[in-house]
Amino acid sequence: NDICQYPVFPWVLSNYTSDEVPDLTDRANFRDLSKPMGAMNEERLAELLDRFKTFDDPTIPPFMYGSHYSTSAGVVVHFLLRLHPFSSLHRQLQSGHFDVADRLFSSVQRTWDMCTGRSAAEVKELTPEFYSNPAFLRNTNEFKLGTSQDGEVLGDVILPPWAKGSPEKFVEVMRLALESD
Repeated sequence: NDICQYPVFPWVLSNYTSDEVPDLTDRANFRDLSKPMGAMNEERLAELLDRFKTFDDPTIPPFMYGSHYSTSAGVVVHFLLRLHPFSSLHRQLQSGHFDVADRLFSSVQRTWDMCTGRSAAEVKELTPEFYSNPAFLRNTNEFKLGTSQDGEVLGDVILPPWAKGSPEKFVEVMRLALESD
């Protein structure tokens, strides 16, 4: 088995802040799927295009993204670190322990904001679990994931307000959005 061949699913929704479930008939609640994640932010896209046009190395061809959006084992274990065997794989990649708390997947909204922000390194898409398996959002194994710099003790993933704290509701809405017209 090759974890780098793990399936990729797109971010479909763009609304992770409202109190009510996003209206799935309103295009404003959806990501523009005609663009890759790296092009979701115009300023970031301009910087990436400039880097591509000006990159000059005799052995390395020009490139847009310094990290790959999907097939890195790191992306899969980033999202699934609360589940076995991904928790063990994550620790193997981090010399036997969990990564620094501030770099762990802890909030859907924060991850969306990072992936659509200015960082050239954050162009992640999603794993199928976002649309099928709420278990990856809970820390049922009670892993000690650490404390972030702002004092947040990591445990379950922080969900959008519209999920009302329910991983099942979150996955249900994500799946409905994925399957919508």
